[in-house]
Amino acid sequence: MAEKFEKHIFVTRDGATALECLSENTEFSKQKIKQIMQNGAVWLESIQGIDRLRRAKKLVKAGDTLHLYYNESVQTTVPEKAQLISDQGDYSIWNKPAGMLSQGSKWGDHCTIYRWVEMHLKPQRPAFIVHRLDKAANGLIIIAHKKTVAAKFSAMFENHEMYKKYMARVEGILDKLELPFEIKNKLDDKVSISEIVSTKVLENNKTEVEIVIKTGRKHQIRRHLSGMGYPIEGDRLYGAKNIAEDLQLKAINIKFKCPVTGEQKDWRLK
Repeated sequence: MAEKFEKHIFVTRDGATALECLSENTEFSKQKIKQIMQNGAVWLESIQGIDRLRRAKKLVKAGDTLHLYYNESVQTTVPEKAQLISDQGDYSIWNKPAGMLSQGSKWGDHCTIYRWVEMHLKPQRPAFIVHRLDKAANGLIIIAHKKTVAAKFSAMFENHEMYKKYMARVEGILDKLELPFEIKNKLDDKVSISEIVSTKVLENNKTEVEIVIKTGRKHQIRRHLSGMGYPIEGDRLYGAKNIAEDLQLKAINIKFKCPVTGEQKDWRLK
């Protein structure tokens, strides 16, 4: 069997379960199909739209289409363990490990932070991403448990009402800046602003940098520091010489006014 393939099954009769249809049209065992479904690689397309399908006993209808996206390397990946920092009921704060995704793909989502939260937070609740953290980075991330709360958080990020501080270990000695030092340019044709707030010179020609982001462009901190000539250690994409280690970038502090209670919230990692 191929290590990666797609299977699109047009349903021609009413009353069959998704598991039955997938079993009849693939070489997988029923147990394997259930696992693939739980890992988020099966989608149901109907007149209501298209969504991931995890329930093997879901009855499908004539005219529906089942989409199976199998990637062996994705399916066999074991997700990292995320750490719960605080359960606030309508949302929670987590320490996402390096290697864990913020978002899934059509090939699956079992290695994402939101799926980890759905599977491990008690009592169980739906989980919604409201901001992203690079797969290679680690640190604090907010997960909402209601769509209304997720929308409020998303608006807060869009309106720059979140304080987010990161710590990065960069290659080179960065100690001649007048702090705070603002980095402002365009990334992907959009204004991007980061602010270095502290530096600490380490051994072996390295510097520990604390940096606050005021916009949220893709790989913003990594691109800003690399553009200054100080790539983050372990950053394979943006010019690091030392790539033996993981990316040395951590989200260490997040502060905001709670959209549920109005209280000021402040979470920090050491």
